[in-house]
Amino acid sequence: MKDLLPTDAWAWLQAETERRAALGQEPPLFVDVRMEIESLYVGRPPGVENIPWYEYPDLTPDPARFAAAVEAEAGSKARPVLLICRSGKRTRDAGAALEAAGFTDVSHVLHGFEGDLNDEFKRSSLNGWRHDGLPWEQM
Repeated sequence: MKDLLPTDAWAWLQAETERRAALGQEPPLFVDVRMEIESLYVGRPPGVENIPWYEYPDLTPDPARFAAAVEAEAGSKARPVLLICRSGKRTRDAGAALEAAGFTDVSHVLHGFEGDLNDEFKRSSLNGWRHDGLPWEQM
């Protein structure tokens, strides 16, 4: 799995989308692995598909279910997949599950959408997608 800083992930997503379009291929699949409520109310990058690594109330990952859901959305295990979560931790496990299931081109956003906690236990102040000023939307 490739580790991409948020700005590098956004640049890669734009360039790879353009490159694949010129070849008549689908763009990379951008997947938000957070719970749906997190994605909707905290915010998310535009164009991201929400496929939770785990969901409330169980809060228990099911790697096989997750990989099957990503494959159904991607259409192929060869399609590039970019993962994002809150801080970049869930995507490590989710990405490992995808690679174990046979996905061949998996990347994740280091520091995730909200980034690491600062000394006051607040996110979006040190790093992350939102901190870096990248596009995002909120319900």
